[in-house]
Amino acid sequence: MSLSQILERIPESARDIKLNLESILSAEGASGLTGAQKSGIALSSAYATENKELVSAITGQFSAELSPKLITASQSATAIMAMNNVYYRFLHLSEDKEFSKMRAGLRMNVIGKPGIEKVDFELMCLAVSSMSGCGSCINSHIHEARKGGISSEGIQSSIKIASIIQAASRVLSF
Repeated sequence: MSLSQILERIPESARDIKLNLESILSAEGASGLTGAQKSGIALSSAYATENKELVSAITGQFSAELSPKLITASQSATAIMAMNNVYYRFLHLSEDKEFSKMRAGLRMNVIGKPGIEKVDFELMCLAVSSMSGCGSCINSHIHEARKGGISSEGIQSSIKIASIIQAASRVLSF
C-alpha cells in the first residue's frame, strides 16, 4: 500500500490527521531531522502501531532512505521499547520503590550496538516510548538525543511523527 492510498482512506472526520501526515512526511517536514532519521522514526512508529498497511506505506515512501540496516534498527527499536516501556513505566508508576532498587536482568544489548548511528536509534526509541507513555524512557532518550547533538526542534519533530502515525493508524480503523 502506498502513502497516497493511506491518505485517501483517511476519513473527512480526521482531515487534520491526513493533512498532518502529508506534511510531516514531506521533504520539508520534520525540521531538525535528517532524511534517514525521519524515515527511521516513521517506520519505528508504524511498527509500534502494528498496522501493516502503514508499515508498507512508510517503507514504500522512504525506500531510498531505508537501508537494510535502518529497517533492522527500526524493528529493533520497536522491539526493545515494547519491553522497556512496560518495565520502566512500571518502576516509575509503582509506589513501592523497592522494585527500582532491584536488578532488571533484561537484555538490552541492541541499545549499545544498534547497527546505525546511536543518536538515530535513540530518536526511534524516543518516538516509540512517547507512543507507549513511558516517562522514564522518554527522559532517558531525550538526554541521549541531546548528547548526540539533536536540537529541541529535532526532538519535537520525532514526537510529532510518532503522534501523527499513531493517529493515522487509529483513524484507518474507522
